[in-house]
Amino acid sequence: MRTTLDLPEDLLSEAMQVTNIRTKTKVITVALEELVRKSKISALKKFKGKVDLGIDLDVLRDRQ
Repeated sequence: MRTTLDLPEDLLSEAMQVTNIRTKTKVITVALEELVRKSKISALKKFKGKVDLGIDLDVLRDRQ
């Protein structure tokens, strides 16, 4: 999809430098993928301690 963006040039340049990505399109794509990934991880963290899988880790790790 083509779109026009008004982005801070210094921020875009810094992102390209720290990631060693050479194109603006690729660095924006990687940034969006990372944003989505972090959002999904954050949503999963809300379930911490709320789901009982009935798994005994000691048995799984052969600790008796």
